[in-house]
Amino acid sequence: MPRKPIRKNLSLKWLELFQICAQKGSLQAAAKETGLTVSTVSHHLRNLEDHLGVELLNHARRPMVLTQKGHVFLRNIDDALYSIRKAEAEASAGSISEARYLRLGAIEDFDSDIIPDLAVYLSTNMPHCDFLYHTGSSHSIIEMLRNRQLDLGIASIPTERFRDLQVLPLLNDPFVMVLPIDAEQSLADVVEGRTKLPFLRFSGDLVIAGQIEAHLRRHGLSSANRFECDNNQTLMAMVAAGAGWTISTPLLFSRAKRFQPKLRLHRFPGKGFARTLAIVLTPDCSRSMCDLVDNNVRTLVNTHAIGPLHQSVPWLADSFNLIT
Repeated sequence: MPRKPIRKNLSLKWLELFQICAQKGSLQAAAKETGLTVSTVSHHLRNLEDHLGVELLNHARRPMVLTQKGHVFLRNIDDALYSIRKAEAEASAGSISEARYLRLGAIEDFDSDIIPDLAVYLSTNMPHCDFLYHTGSSHSIIEMLRNRQLDLGIASIPTERFRDLQVLPLLNDPFVMVLPIDAEQSLADVVEGRTKLPFLRFSGDLVIAGQIEAHLRRHGLSSANRFECDNNQTLMAMVAAGAGWTISTPLLFSRAKRFQPKLRLHRFPGKGFARTLAIVLTPDCSRSMCDLVDNNVRTLVNTHAIGPLHQSVPWLADSFNLIT
């Protein structure tokens, strides 16, 4: 009598890779996301389909699409994988030193001083943990958190309310005018476009640009636009060279140490406005992990940005502060 083939147990790795492939739409993108080879990803997916006895993916289509049964299977394993990750996070919540994996994203505003120091701190306190650090825009970090590609992020939060993510407000970062140090024009004339000093803008696809433009529109303000850029350091360099003025924040100004001697901060005339930076986490992220990051980031922001600027620009003390 022929022996029945031994059926492999369902692998968590198969499920995770199937979920990533379904989200990304290709084996290549899933391989890049996980650090595996394309052939390894394909092998795991075939094992999953063989185990279930159904085709979950239409492998002939580009980009790859789910079969009808694949859609049904994905809906069910999304909930199952969420529960597993939440259980893992809660199980390790009491022992940070034993944590095994953390995927952390932050906006570029933190990448010069704060994130390097945070990385050193976390590697010391979590010796067995593998880290993935990602730097990107607030939009991309929020999207990656929603897709469960990150566990925790530091970003500028838009006005929309998050139902699928937890938000811990971190910093009130007011908008200020940045002018060349020798500029003599009145602030009202500058912001209302009555001078020859052009407005140097952040690129329109950034959260910060949307917040600035919305405020200017609400108050009927417009100014000649000569230059648009997604890089804060470049904007500061242009202002320092006398090429124009910009609207920025104290946190961003604190990063431009090279150009600060040629720049001057001014309160935004009229009604002030600010952005809120926050720690954003998935519901299944360990709270003790979040507390560890939150406490250290607050210390680093105070050391690298708030403390020095409160000394050099005293009027910022009433608006540029950690949110408690």
